[in-house]
Amino acid sequence: MIPIETLATFFATSVLLALAPGPDNIFVLTQSALHGRLSGLLVTFGLCTGLLVHTAAVALGVAALFQASAVAFTALKLCGAAYLLYLAWGALRAGAAAIESGSNSGLSPGRLYRRGIIMNITNPKVSIFFLAFLPQFADPNRGSLALQMIFLGGVFILATILIFGSIALLAGSIGNWLSRSDRAQIVMNRIAGLVFVGLALKLVTTQR
Repeated sequence: MIPIETLATFFATSVLLALAPGPDNIFVLTQSALHGRLSGLLVTFGLCTGLLVHTAAVALGVAALFQASAVAFTALKLCGAAYLLYLAWGALRAGAAAIESGSNSGLSPGRLYRRGIIMNITNPKVSIFFLAFLPQFADPNRGSLALQMIFLGGVFILATILIFGSIALLAGSIGNWLSRSDRAQIVMNRIAGLVFVGLALKLVTTQR
């Protein structure tokens, strides 16, 4: 059993990490501002589903592959960058009607959810981060390391849902304003496209 003091420290650290500006929370903010609170929350749940994959990878030792293999690391980050550029192309070409706020955004719940999953699992830095971060709070004397990693991953996901969910709800208020201005919608869509391009470039230039 992980001591409560250790869990409290881990949870507080996870909250601070979720608050730090990064590709995932910027992604949630952008999607929520463009398509409404529900869209941001669906992307958040998708991102957290991706975290389940990374947690399992660390627990099973698979993440070590990305730390040891430059080929595997490069291949995954290029896939992630390509997906971000695909999103950027769609945002830069879209007109006002394509980014209406709320449930009529034209993006199905399933598509938004999958968007979050793909965004997260194609970022190899997350697996490597988990590989470096989670073991610091695990102890072989407490039992199975794999189970401890899974439990800590769950706590991290809880912190992420709380923070990213709050970002989605706050940014969703911007969507109400966007829905009343075609020009504002188009400008925000262009900004979103540039953000996606920036995130893609950041991912491509990421080093192990």
